[in-house]
Amino acid sequence: MVILATWRGQTLTLSTKPNCLTLSLQGSGASTVFSFDGEGRLWTAMLAGISYRRGLDGKIVAKWQTGHDQRERRWLSSSETESIQENARMTASELLAELKSGELRLHPGLDSLGWSFLEKAAAFDAPRYAADVQRYHQVYQPVGILPPDQYMAVVLQVAEGCSFNTCTFCTFYKDRRFRIKSPDEFHAHMHAVKDFLGGGLSLRRTLFLGDANALVIPTPRLLPLLEMVHQHFDVELLGGLYAFLDGFSGDKKSSREYAALSKFGLKRVYIGLESGHDPLLRFLRKPGKAADAVQAVHAMKEAGVSVGVIVLLGAGGHRFAADHVTDTIAALNQMNLDADDLVYFSELIESEGLEYTRDAHAAALQPLSPEERLVQGQQIEQGLQFDPLRGIPHISRYDIREFVY
Repeated sequence: MVILATWRGQTLTLSTKPNCLTLSLQGSGASTVFSFDGEGRLWTAMLAGISYRRGLDGKIVAKWQTGHDQRERRWLSSSETESIQENARMTASELLAELKSGELRLHPGLDSLGWSFLEKAAAFDAPRYAADVQRYHQVYQPVGILPPDQYMAVVLQVAEGCSFNTCTFCTFYKDRRFRIKSPDEFHAHMHAVKDFLGGGLSLRRTLFLGDANALVIPTPRLLPLLEMVHQHFDVELLGGLYAFLDGFSGDKKSSREYAALSKFGLKRVYIGLESGHDPLLRFLRKPGKAADAVQAVHAMKEAGVSVGVIVLLGAGGHRFAADHVTDTIAALNQMNLDADDLVYFSELIESEGLEYTRDAHAAALQPLSPEERLVQGQQIEQGLQFDPLRGIPHISRYDIREFVY
């Protein structure tokens, strides 16, 4: 439902959907837009040409375009976050007050869902946001990363951490040991997730099994846990189950096992191939060879499960660059990917304390510039060959600096 009106000399647009409320104001300058989930939480905003995305953990990332289509981003401070949240709440509150008093009349008027959403957004004040963030941290271990197409998933941490946790370029799970939740723990976790999301659950699109390597759980142990997911959530309505798996232990599951997982709603598995060049994988301390990842993909595809394959651009610097391109093309072409699959190019993000950075310095590796990493992705993409009868997988960029959950 979309309602247009004039409010305080600006064009007001109220858009009510079953899962969110969007409030837009357009005057002589840039538009102001706030979107709220069904619980009243601020979800996204647009102010003075800058877009904002708030995560369930309370953090907000700002993104904007500069010259030459360069995208910039930064994380807001706590005071900036509170300011934007209060701006959104006050806008909703003042609009609600004028609607209730009759000072502003809408034609057509808000339906019951619109009134409910607006009242919740107006009531979500600073103490409520603080309590909401505290509750998030009670429900979840930090959600380190998700694939870009899963940022709006309901994360279910059937396991915590990463089962091998040796990759030198990744710090997401260094602070915790890998463990699989017991059935009782997982039941309590899912109940807590539903209670925490509340009306915001309707905004979520899929179910993601966390953390980094949930599918290493032995199949006889995993299937009962997935059956529990169906008891708590409408898996099909939410779009199915998705998960990460390192492509190097993935060969431990057969095509028959993936077929069984598919019957429980598993739609896609995301594999961090990183590179098809085995010496580079050893340098990155990945626990296997590229052939292991190819074999795992074949088992999944035979079972009707699609894949998302992640390639790390810039890994190994100039020394490994040529072989990284050649062997990654070869590995991807061996996977027989189709239109149901995804390929993500993720740039290596170095930092002073990163283990990879120390190893690269010790090995005197010369890093690729941002422009060279872009070219590397183009070189890999140009070498890929797909069967036109099966379709072409979607290929896109994956910037971990923009992740927010």
